Amino acid sequence: MNEQPAIQVADVVKTFDGGLIRALDGVTMTVGRREYVALMGPSGCGKSTLLHLIAALDVPTSGSIVVNGRNLREVDGDRYRRKEVGLVFQLHHLLPQLNGLQNVEAAMFSNGLSHAAQRERGYRLLEAVGLEGKAGTRPPRLAGGERQRLAIARALANEPSIILADEPTGSLDSDSAARILRVFEQLRQDRGVAILMVTHDAHVASAADRIVEMRDGRIVSA
Repeated sequence: MNEQPAIQVADVVKTFDGGLIRALDGVTMTVGRREYVALMGPSGCGKSTLLHLIAALDVPTSGSIVVNGRNLREVDGDRYRRKEVGLVFQLHHLLPQLNGLQNVEAAMFSNGLSHAAQRERGYRLLEAVGLEGKAGTRPPRLAGGERQRLAIARALANEPSIILADEPTGSLDSDSAARILRVFEQLRQDRGVAILMVTHDAHVASAADRIVEMRDGRIVSA
């Protein structure tokens, strides 16, 4: 029997301003379990809109999005993001007043683990992204690549099944970007997560199993 995809997007339309703006126009795509997919296309083509819908940060105007067998219209968005999704953005959204370990622990709030268990998992995640020596350092004192790796560690705090990354290497130098890509590949191999990454960079996209291209709110190549 064929394995069910991690993400199934079927004929999704997203409009704004009462239908005047059609950001997504009948998008259909899948991401398999443990698959690493890069989503490319020019600015304004709908890439980030699609990512936000898969993260249940917004809802489609029509069509369906199914993640791990569940239609997102039927799930609690907050709980879904806490349990299923690791979000990685270009701008990190780290808490500057907390150190590295505390930023990761904060993502485990209300997950039922004891403080000791949260701390142990936090240290393991920092080690996984090569930041074991930065647990006590606050984000403003980290380099750009280190902040992005910290954001990835935080995104993994609740052991998500999928990672959604929006331009995760966009503000990084080539060495830092390469390290982020190695972290993603290691996570896919070690933890079996599915990864959907939005990027403008063809070199970054080449690290993925497959490249999906968008134009004017539509998939033009998968």
